Amino acid sequence: MSHYYDAKPETESKPKEISFRMKGIDFIFTTDSGVFSKSQLDFGTKLLLDTSISDLTLRGLKEYSILDLGCGYGPVGIVLKRAFPPVSITMADINERATNLAGSNAKANLVNYANIIISDGFANIKEDFDVILTNPPIRAGKKVVFEFYEGSYNHLNTCGVLYVVIQKKQGAPSSVDKLNVIFGNCEVIAREGGYWILKCIKNK
Repeated sequence: MSHYYDAKPETESKPKEISFRMKGIDFIFTTDSGVFSKSQLDFGTKLLLDTSISDLTLRGLKEYSILDLGCGYGPVGIVLKRAFPPVSITMADINERATNLAGSNAKANLVNYANIIISDGFANIKEDFDVILTNPPIRAGKKVVFEFYEGSYNHLNTCGVLYVVIQKKQGAPSSVDKLNVIFGNCEVIAREGGYWILKCIKNK
């Protein structure tokens, strides 16, 4: 059985288009079978975007470097680049079909400068970032999810921020506990529809 966190999905390709409006901008994305949330922008991703954009605006976001870890077909990285044009965006996913879509979706949504990487977690990511956002692959198991958290700490610059979206019923409380161990802090900055947005700061 093929999963969205497989490197090469075996499901037959059936591309489709979805569209949505966010922060006053209209977006159109091509999705496909074998990628996460192929039918629509999922609620958790929308909440992650709404919350992080508001929080980063308060921080006075300028020329930050941002990593969209587990980018899927690219909505987080692409929306953030349109919301904050000066930032540099890297998008990474293990799924080759997803990263191909992220590349074409970036161009379709007028994002001409994005670094898109095929990577199993942080395996092919060498640089560090000011901001990392992730909707971690819960179905891949807690070990993989916690590796995302540990890798994020190791790849954040000092004072860098990690944003995570996770459902309460899929392990949000245990993620808070783990992130507190790794970062020494973890704040729940939004709760809606069973989803939590977690924020951690790398203080040293």
